[in-house]
Amino acid sequence: MQPLRRWWNETAGDLPATFWYLWAGILINRAGAFAMLFLSLYLTEARGASAALAGLVVGAYGAGGAVGVLLGGVLADRWGRRATLLTAHLITAGLMVALALSRHLLLIAVLSALVGVVHSMPSPAFVAAIVDMVPERRRSRAFNLQFWAFNLGMAVASLLAGVLAEASFLALFLVDAGATLATALVIAWKVPETLSRPALTPRVDLPAGTAPPGDRRPGLLTALTDRIFLTFVGLTFVLAVLTMQTSTIMPLAMRADGLEPSAYGLVVALGGALIVLGQLFVPRLIDRRRKAVVLAVSTGLMAIGFGALTFADQLAFYLGAAVVWTVGSMLAAPPNAQINADLAPPELRARYQSVFYLTFPAASFVAPTLGGVSLQYLGSAHWLVVGGLGLLAAVGHLLAGPPRERRVAALVRSTGSGRSVVPAAEPAPAGGAEPTDERIRIA
Repeated sequence: MQPLRRWWNETAGDLPATFWYLWAGILINRAGAFAMLFLSLYLTEARGASAALAGLVVGAYGAGGAVGVLLGGVLADRWGRRATLLTAHLITAGLMVALALSRHLLLIAVLSALVGVVHSMPSPAFVAAIVDMVPERRRSRAFNLQFWAFNLGMAVASLLAGVLAEASFLALFLVDAGATLATALVIAWKVPETLSRPALTPRVDLPAGTAPPGDRRPGLLTALTDRIFLTFVGLTFVLAVLTMQTSTIMPLAMRADGLEPSAYGLVVALGGALIVLGQLFVPRLIDRRRKAVVLAVSTGLMAIGFGALTFADQLAFYLGAAVVWTVGSMLAAPPNAQINADLAPPELRARYQSVFYLTFPAASFVAPTLGGVSLQYLGSAHWLVVGGLGLLAAVGHLLAGPPRERRVAALVRSTGSGRSVVPAAEPAPAGGAEPTDERIRIA
């Protein structure tokens, strides 16, 4: 029992109660977020749309997501994390019901774009709230658990979606709306506002080069002109492009190798199973290592995994490569999220998150657009290009690590030794290591 208890403490111990309610909200939301996975099928089968029109509507959803990420970041810093989360989830639930009942294709397209906006709004607020309440030394395990919940929810959603879609598309949208509403109720019931009050948080003097000269109230422009942060975002974009290969280019390559769609499903399922079963063991592997080194190793593993597809022509080879790149993505998740949080000045946490999250819709556009051309003209050599890009990003993490670490140290000094503001009602972690009557905790 002692080793099991030690593993639990290292993986999930000493996290605030509010974090677990947020974690439950993420899990419920992702487990029920399956309607948009079947949007193109719904449009073509139930509404008689052409494949081209269905693609445009799905594209409108993706474009709305890019807008929603930025909007969510700004609102989470201005309104607050809780207000943004509640607003986004309640509007999403209503839009899902409207989609379920809509018949006109133009209306469905407009509603899909709006769903894209509100679906993406919570992401910056969720992460900013976690940073607000979890002391720095525990954030790695918090982000690891967040990544695990997200993937576990997606795995559940994938299983439920197929069953519901076969039974009724109406049920698909209505159950999605119900799960979203359940998430909103959990947040309304148990999650207090974590955004610090101006009176409690002194004005932060940003490190040199972070804020535009003369800007007394730095906003989204600060994140968009922060060179060190944008370098990190660029490296994350490369990682996202590599990850997107599994859902965009790899199915085409497997079809060219004569493999059935079921083979592709097996490869994807293997990756999901590895994350669900193994992600909880990641903190013990990486907690005492430099984040830049962990990211270099993880990106290198992903590069090797995708690069190996140059020689793949059998299912067994694809499965072996999937193990390698999935392990890389598992190692990358916690430090990626923590560096993103560490680089953000406290008053701009959600805005920085929103810029960071833009990498994913951008990658979802670039990966299939350029990847399709590359696969057509280069054939299997496409995977050499992907692997080479990943190895360059791994070297980039090693080179960018020291400046990132100096920036984080400067921010810690400027904000008072890593203070983070938490709600007064937040209970102390198990064991009573920290008092409950302090509004300022030292990370």
